[in-house]
Amino acid sequence: MTTRTLLVAGGGIGGMAAALACARQGWDVRLYERAAAFSEVGAGIQIGPNVVRLLQGWGLGEALRAVAAFPARLRVRDVASGRTLGELGLAGMAGRYGAPYATIHRADLLQLLHAAVQACPNVALQLGQAAEGFAAGADAVQLQLRDAAGRALPAAEGDALLGADGLWSRLRQQLLHDGPPRLTGHLAYRALAAQAELPPELRSDEVTAWLGPRQHLVCYPVRGGALLNVVGFVHGRLPGMHTPSPDALADWDHGANAAELRAAFAGACAPLAALLQAVGAWRLWVMCDRPPMTRAAQQARGRVALLGDAAHPMRPYLAQGAGMAIEDAEALAHALRQVGPAGPDVPAALAHYAGERWQRNASVQARALRNGRIYHAAGPLRLGRDLAMAVLGEGLLDMPWLYGWRPPRPAAVRSRE
Repeated sequence: MTTRTLLVAGGGIGGMAAALACARQGWDVRLYERAAAFSEVGAGIQIGPNVVRLLQGWGLGEALRAVAAFPARLRVRDVASGRTLGELGLAGMAGRYGAPYATIHRADLLQLLHAAVQACPNVALQLGQAAEGFAAGADAVQLQLRDAAGRALPAAEGDALLGADGLWSRLRQQLLHDGPPRLTGHLAYRALAAQAELPPELRSDEVTAWLGPRQHLVCYPVRGGALLNVVGFVHGRLPGMHTPSPDALADWDHGANAAELRAAFAGACAPLAALLQAVGAWRLWVMCDRPPMTRAAQQARGRVALLGDAAHPMRPYLAQGAGMAIEDAEALAHALRQVGPAGPDVPAALAHYAGERWQRNASVQARALRNGRIYHAAGPLRLGRDLAMAVLGEGLLDMPWLYGWRPPRPAAVRSRE
């Protein structure tokens, strides 16, 4: 059997997950990362059972348990009054969905994926090589590369190319020509606090979402509970920012200080105000996204496919950005493993991958937008939201359609010939 080669542009969580998943299916993988080291900026992320189940299937369950936290409950509270609006038990998710709900530092997730990839003999990792574009032919695709100094490097050639190069993906622009992502008008302030250094009443082993008009704040444990991840979302724009650009927005740290966030949450109840006062250092992330996907061709064309934020950047109000990238990786591996003399060709396999993923990703993008409107509601909509949570309880907060996802069956892939 002829070995096939997948080129991956981008060494973040999505690119690393795709490298691992496709290598496990027998493909040779060459991954190219523009940075000099594999690293993740940011803080914590939530990964639901749909994602944890995949990581366990890749043999990463034990590594995940060593670095993640597994909160027993999600509690939704009102910013101003502090009262509990609704709760969802997370401890029972393993029984309902076959895997638990986890919270983890982004860097820890990348590191466990990186360690697994390094153990794969059919993966080559190339640092300091940035994807600039591609040239696709009938039988192969070439990835054009540059080094850190901007000098052109020899092109890499493979059977398929995956753009996992994030929100500002150069490969997406060449493939789709659809312009830059859009400013959402929302800002995210992020912080990590050592729980041992917080007053006992501010420490937490659960996920808490504080909802207020045009704002909300989420906190949960990471690093096995040693750290508390806190992120506050507010409506606003940085002065002078009208059109997004990678030069202005690619670096998420704009040196925001704690006073800005405390002012935004000036009406917060005593427990939330105390938490904001106890956490001193905040970073500001200017949030961008794209509208929900509308067709499969937005995720793959010919021998080139997109994954994660390069394909479907979304607002973080469903906590599924990294999750959808990892689901993409599994679906891509399922599609590519059948490529061969008796199976579909590469373009057909990538078209199948896109067909399997785009509606799922579009649904998650749309639900994240909807959640943002609900979380930040004011007036009658806010009252209706609170009443619905009180009446429906866990039935409103649990999402079987999201957490119960399973990868597609390989038999669904058919050749276009």
